[in-house]
Formats: sequence, C-alpha cells, structure tokens
Amino acid sequence: MIKISKQDALDYHSTGRPGKIEVIQTKPHSTQYDLSLAYTPGVAQPCLEIYNNYDDVYKYTAKGNLVAVISNGTAVLGLGDIGPEAGKPVMEGKGLLFKTFADIDVFDIEVNEKDPQKLIEVVRAIAPTFGGINLEDIKAPECFEVEDTLKKQLNIPVFHDDQHGTAIISAAALLNAVSLVGKKIGDIKVVVSGAGASAVSCIRLYFTLGVKPENVVMVDSKGVLNRSRKDLNVIKQQFVTKREINTLAEAMVGADMFLGLSAGNLVSQDMVRRMAPDPIVFAMANPVPEIMPDLALAAGARVVATGRSDFPNQVNNVLGFPFIFRGALDVMASTINEEMKIAAVHALAQLAREDVPDIVSQAYNLQNLSFGREYLIPKPLDPRLITTVAPAVAKAAMDSGVARKPVNNWEEYLLQLRRRLGLDNKLIMYITAQAQQIPKRLVFAEANNFKILKAAESVIKEKIAHPVLIGDKNTIFRIIEENQLHIPDPEIVEIFDPSTEAKRMEYARILYEKRQRKGITMEDALDCMMNRDYFGAMMVETGEADAFISGFSRKYSDTIRPALHVIGVKPEYNRIAGMYIMIMKSGPLFLADTTVNIQPDAQGLVDIALLTAAEIRKFNIEPVMAFASFDNFGSYNGPGNHGEVRKAVKILHESHPGLKVDGEMQANYIFNRELRKKKFPFSKLTDLDVNTIIFPDLTSGNILYKSLQELGAAYAIGPILMGMKKPVHILQMESSVREIVNMAAIAVVDAQKNR
Repeated sequence: MIKISKQDALDYHSTGRPGKIEVIQTKPHSTQYDLSLAYTPGVAQPCLEIYNNYDDVYKYTAKGNLVAVISNGTAVLGLGDIGPEAGKPVMEGKGLLFKTFADIDVFDIEVNEKDPQKLIEVVRAIAPTFGGINLEDIKAPECFEVEDTLKKQLNIPVFHDDQHGTAIISAAALLNAVSLVGKKIGDIKVVVSGAGASAVSCIRLYFTLGVKPENVVMVDSKGVLNRSRKDLNVIKQQFVTKREINTLAEAMVGADMFLGLSAGNLVSQDMVRRMAPDPIVFAMANPVPEIMPDLALAAGARVVATGRSDFPNQVNNVLGFPFIFRGALDVMASTINEEMKIAAVHALAQLAREDVPDIVSQAYNLQNLSFGREYLIPKPLDPRLITTVAPAVAKAAMDSGVARKPVNNWEEYLLQLRRRLGLDNKLIMYITAQAQQIPKRLVFAEANNFKILKAAESVIKEKIAHPVLIGDKNTIFRIIEENQLHIPDPEIVEIFDPSTEAKRMEYARILYEKRQRKGITMEDALDCMMNRDYFGAMMVETGEADAFISGFSRKYSDTIRPALHVIGVKPEYNRIAGMYIMIMKSGPLFLADTTVNIQPDAQGLVDIALLTAAEIRKFNIEPVMAFASFDNFGSYNGPGNHGEVRKAVKILHESHPGLKVDGEMQANYIFNRELRKKKFPFSKLTDLDVNTIIFPDLTSGNILYKSLQELGAAYAIGPILMGMKKPVHILQMESSVREIVNMAAIAVVDAQKNR
C-alpha cells in the first residue's frame, strides 16, 4: 500500500483553496440581464411553476443532481467518535468521489447531534434541498433507526453507505465466489466476525440472496451471539444462533464462508484449515485484515477478498454508491429499495464475468484479466461501471414502481452516462495506474530544485517510477535535509553529477561519433556532457535509464536541443511535435501541435496528425480528429495556411482511410456535433464527438491551450513530446509538483510502450 506521510496529507487538504470541493455557477452571470434572470425578478417564474407542480423543482433547480452527505461524526472510518468537525474531511472526500465517478454534486453536512430522533428531525427539515441523502459514519445501532425512519418519512433516496455499500459489493463477490467453488448459496454456512452496521447489512442482504438464517453465526468482540448472551441489543438479538458455541474458532469449524468486518489478525491459518472444503474468506478489516490473503490461501482458502487495494478482489464501496445514486437520481426515485440494491449486486457480479477491456487490464498490468479466483468483482477504474450499474438500478426502480421519471430511450440514456465526467475524466487515473504496474528508471535532469525533488518523492511513494537524479550532490542532499523529504539513500535512488562522473568521457565519445560530421569536436562533446540535459538524454540513449524529463527551469528550445542531438527523431516522421491534454468537464481534449512546429506544410500536418493519433492510442482512446481553421471545407481560397490543411486532410483520407479525421473547420462546428451534422452531413465526423484538434500553425494552438488553462476552463497535462526515438518529455517552466508527477507517469507509460 502507498505510504502517506502526515505532512503530505495535511498539505493536500490545505494547499490552495482549503478542502476538496467547491460550488460553481452553471448559468451566465456576467451582465445585469443575467443577474435579473438568476435572481429577482426573473427567479419568480420558476418559483411559481414549482409552487403549482412540486416535481418541477427537478426541472428548474439543481435538486435532481444534488446529494447530501450527512454525518454526525460518531463512527468516522477507523477513528470512531471524533465529532462532526473532525469528520468533515471524510465527507468532503465522499463528495469528491461522487463527482469524479458519477458527476453527482454534493453538499457535505456535518450535524452536531447524537440523539437519533433529533438527527432525524434535522435531516428531514433540510431534505427539500436534495435529490438524495447519503448517510455516512453514524454509529450503530443508531444508524439503523435513523435510516429506517427517514426512508419512511421522505420521498427521496436515503442510503447509509456504511451499511449497504459494503453489503452490495461483497454480495456481488459472494455470488461469483460460490459459483467458482461449485456450491449453492442456500447451502453455505457463514461465519461473521463483527456485528456493526456493515456486518448486519451484509447478512441481511445475503439473506435476500438465499443464505439461510440458521446457517449464519455472528461473532462480536465478546464472542458468539448465542442464547446465553444477556448483553445483546435489539439488532444483535436478530442474529442469535441456536448452536452451543462461544468462540470464533468454534464457529469456523465446517464453515463455507468467513466474512470479516472487525479487526486485524483475528483468524489463524488453523481456523481456515478447519473450515469446509474450498472455503471462501472475505477478510475485510482495514488496514490489517482478519487474516492476510497469502496466509489464508496457504491454509486452503479457495477464494479470498479484502478491503485493501494491494490484493485481488478489493471490496471497495466506490464500485457502488456513485452509480447507485446515479441511477436513482436519473429516474427521480422516491427511495433506494431492496430491488434496486439487488439489481446493483447482479450488475456488478455479471460485469466481472464479461470480457475485460484492454484499458482496464493495462491499467492494472494484467495481461489476461478474466473472471476467476483473483477477479470476482470489477476494478474501480473500469469505465463500464457507470453504464452497467446505473441503468440496472434505474430499471429496478421503474419495475418496482418507485421511479417518477422513467427512462424512455435506453440508448440515449447510455450515451448520456458515457458523456458524464465520471467516465472521461479518469484519464490521469488510468495513466498513473498503468505506470505503477511496471515502473521505469526516469531521469530528472534538474534535481537541484526543490519542486523536482518533491515530485521525485511523490513518484517514489506512488510507485510510479524509479527516479534517477542529476545535479550537484551536495545541493540535492541539502534540499532533501532542509525540507525533510523522504527520498531513500543513493543505493535506491541514484544521483549523478555530470561534472564528476566517470561516465562523462564515455558519453562524450558516443556524442562525438554521432555528430562529428555536424561540426562537433571531441572537446565540444566533453563540454556538452557537463550539461545535465545532454548527460540525462545520453543515459536514456545508452539504455541506462528508460525515460527523461527536464525543462522546469529552462526554455523549451534549449531543453529539447540536447535530446535531439543525442537521441534523435523517429525516421518514419523525421519531425517532432507537442501535444497537450486538456482535462475538461466533458472529458479529455487533445491539442496538437502546441509547442514545436511554427507553420507546417501539408506533409508536416499529416505527420503531426499521425504522431498525435499514435500517442492518444497509448491511452486506449480512439482519436476523433478535426483540423481547425477560420473557414469550413474550402469556403475560403485566399492566402494563408488553410490550403495546406486542405491538402493534409486529402492525404490522410487517401492514405489512412480508417483514421477518423476531417476539416478544415471552424471551432463552433468542431465542438457542436448537432450543428456539424446539420450543416456538413458529408463529414467523416458527422455522428462523432471530436476529442482531438490539429492546428494549422503554432500560434493558434498555443493561444487556445494557454487560454483554456489560464481561464480555468481546463486542467492541462503536458506538453507531451511526440516523435522522439526514445521517451523524452519537456516540462512547462515552473510546473507544479502535481504537473511534474503527471508528466512522470506519462513518461513511464511512454517507456512501457517503447519496447
């Protein structure tokens, strides 16, 4: 598991705008007329419409996509009763996940009230604001009363994720596990370690799936819930066993399944050995499971699941709640009922049995990710989750009569889900996850700088790459010590100072042989090897490193020149180009060329398009490319570079007919599919959403990406250098630490593909 320092966690939450979420405007607000529509007098009209028809609140306000994450801080993660203020970072984090995975807006609300009846009153009073209520981190047994009462009193979904999230995900895993071991769910004997909200909800859902109550033994911190116990609350009394046993060890004898939602290291290998043949072990205590997976497997467990991300079969609530609420909100469901939860269970279980897209397998570096002992449930980064779970939940809501806005066109609904932020905006997650699978030796050529070293620290912690640092060793050690950076000793992270390295002579000889007929002398080559960019590029050229990053403190042209001299460009293109990824609300937008070619001719534009397409495909995205211009499809024939664009498109259509590319086009037609379809139905892009723009010149490309970035309309990743023989990437000057880390991940993925 990735180790996170206290200071890193605090910095993440406090740097820049404190916290993790914000509220933004969704309507124009720049003129007095706009403000008059937003507030008085214009706002009176939707108010009256809602007064006359309650359901119009979903039409005229954000209610239909707004969820309240509500907690009183009495059972926060593994921290216990720490209070509402201390629990707020968790609730904000839940809001971030809702938005990231399902494009659901969230207000987190922390309530200073432990009395369940008063808490119910508070939630009921604020419910008109929201389309759904996600209860979070409320201790048992009060959480059962709070949820049950609110579900009866409110006509919007109320869902305590601590209970039902774990239950739904683990139930999907259970369905697939019993299938793998060849048992029937109605026959299995289950032992549950833990009797809190999650454990109770899990077993209740298992009952619905067919587990028999008489086959379940539940154990809390004081022992088995049996008839001799006089200390059981009303909830625990529902799970009392008739068997004359008292301990977890006794309960495990002959059991088919162990479900752990308690504490670490409670289960021994001997206990597993005494279970029934082919036992199922779900040891989900975090961070230390009741028994480590390797020990359980060695003791005879057939299938193992945990709550940890560093083992197969992670039972992770993020597989459920974003998509369950998405489906419920989209049909204006009045509740989340058992039918909807069961639909989510079966959707998740079935998805794990289907062929896994390459983008998922590659993100986790699994060549043949397929249904089996190590793949019971989908991976959190699977882009199909939103289009699988949400529709299943929506349909169950409709079939069970709790949907007030049924889906009439399922094809259109699936298209809407794919366009939501939760699908496309995971790109950097995929890139990072893929880099983590096969980390490469990555040269940081400017290691005399704090931000570069901080990024190297993050790269190590996140297991993205093995940094190779170039710079003055004394300066590097001083920066590490002064800032208390956690960078391992040189035995693990290598540091090279070109001015003192014996390799300098060897590298100079190689450079001299490469460029002796281009004006360079041996003395020049030796001088070049004093330069960190020449030295670092030569490490990649000789295979002593896999990828190279520089440019934080120097001009782009000065940084790229050494790499061109040492490594060179791919002969099939004989040019390089630069691409930015702009992460926007609608998903990633790829822009090229934004950094290198000033005014390319037709063949240059063809090369740029092909380089860009190849780079985008590394991320398992199919490029849909439009050539930008100030005219449309030959509407202007005067002077300018648009003629070269026209020639380039013609060449691509003839030589690469499978490439989705067209132009020249004005920006409004590029971004507006319906307008393009209406005006230019002959275009190869008629029914497609453009995700890539090729610019006619460097000026227009550079202006657009910098404008989008500075206006806050997009988050920029790049520039990604394309066309080099080996992985070389040039940073923006004064990049942030996170931007450097993102580029490091891209460089590693580039190196993985550059075998």
